[in-house]
Amino acid sequence: MAKASFHKNQRVYVKTVGTWALVERVVPQWAKGIDEPIKVTYDVGLGREFGADELQAEETAAVADMDVDGDSWRLIRGKNKWMSPDECAHHPYPGTFPIIVTGERDWGGWRVPGAEYDHDPAKIEYQARVIANSIKCVAILRAMVSYAEEAPENLSNAMAAIVQDGRNVLRQIENG
Repeated sequence: MAKASFHKNQRVYVKTVGTWALVERVVPQWAKGIDEPIKVTYDVGLGREFGADELQAEETAAVADMDVDGDSWRLIRGKNKWMSPDECAHHPYPGTFPIIVTGERDWGGWRVPGAEYDHDPAKIEYQARVIANSIKCVAILRAMVSYAEEAPENLSNAMAAIVQDGRNVLRQIENG
């Protein structure tokens, strides 16, 4: 069974042609006795109908084209200026706090206010590790969803549910 991925008048990027177009018609192909279409194609006015795998939504095109392998999000340690190492001996890394750097240089990215870090340093250290590795997790999630779309017959019901959750997470990340 197939479901429509795009709707009429939606702007899409046609990957096989390398151009933007508007969906002029959604073309479902029905089979007798089946409640859902067996295949859905899209007429975008370029001389033939395209499948959903050949099109990309406008909102996700820029995000999906990002080279996550080139990104090097990493955790560095900043010097704690508001407390001496003796005053914060209970912290996991006394005298420092985590900084997530999302660029090539050691600035820019994510930092936590000192008072918040002092309130629960173990929680902030955990959050920093999650954020620093999130770009890799997104790449793994994309690969998992891609594999599932290419070979859906290889998935158990439990794994299919996990993949659907992964699609929803990616949609939230890419569409805001």
